Amino acid sequence: MQMNSKRPTAVLMCHEKDRLDTEGLASWLACTMNLAGLIVITDGPRRLLRVAKREVRRVGWVGFLDVVAFRLFSRIWLRRRDEAWKREELARLRLRYPANLSGVPRVFVTDPNSKEAREFLEKHAADLIVARCKFILKPEIFQLAQVGAFALHPGICPEYRNAHGCFWALVNRDIDRVGMTLLRIDNGVDTGPVYLQAGCPIDEARESHTVIQYRVVLDNLEAIGRTLIAIWEGRNPATVQTAGRESAVWGQPRLSSYLRWKKAARKNINAPGVLTVS
Repeated sequence: MQMNSKRPTAVLMCHEKDRLDTEGLASWLACTMNLAGLIVITDGPRRLLRVAKREVRRVGWVGFLDVVAFRLFSRIWLRRRDEAWKREELARLRLRYPANLSGVPRVFVTDPNSKEAREFLEKHAADLIVARCKFILKPEIFQLAQVGAFALHPGICPEYRNAHGCFWALVNRDIDRVGMTLLRIDNGVDTGPVYLQAGCPIDEARESHTVIQYRVVLDNLEAIGRTLIAIWEGRNPATVQTAGRESAVWGQPRLSSYLRWKKAARKNINAPGVLTVS
């Protein structure tokens, strides 16, 4: 692809089965910056086993069975509607950001910390890494970006760190913290400097947490893009102050928690939606 020297170059890290990232988010990046390539993570049984072991250590076997129950419930009752929404949202993104992705280099890896990923980043020398992956990146990976590596985290940090922040904010009725965080990746788990936190109007009674977690990111792409370009240009946008705030790492969704959230959401059906978080 022909590069524009007035725009930063970016490499996107994302999961193979997530077309909203591999196509939708990639199209946005290609229209906003110079998309130098994609590091596409192919999920296998090893990662699922690691996630399961970590969750058992976190919540014990009873809690883990609650997690498994939610996975089954989600597959039976929520998946069809969620997949239909994803298809519609992908079509909207592709229409809004009509990029030709056919010439964008890709490397497929099982781990974004692998030798193959490192060599890909070294070859393409990106200004920015945009991470949409469920892995903790090692310094030898995220430090390869000339300006920095940034996570588009579906949750407000530091209160809701890890992959399902919006879900737990909804469960906890912490509605003002249903949103996304743009942060620079460091050695911790979602602990780097925060450059943007934002939300969007939601319908928590009717929307699944999966849809909400996508929307808080995708509805704020323009603001995310402006912020990343400002960082690349050296304009040093102000960071969000997180000192003194509570910090917590949350695990996988559980069925009992989901049912408790939806019961509360139905009681609150006439309440106003979530607005921008600052």
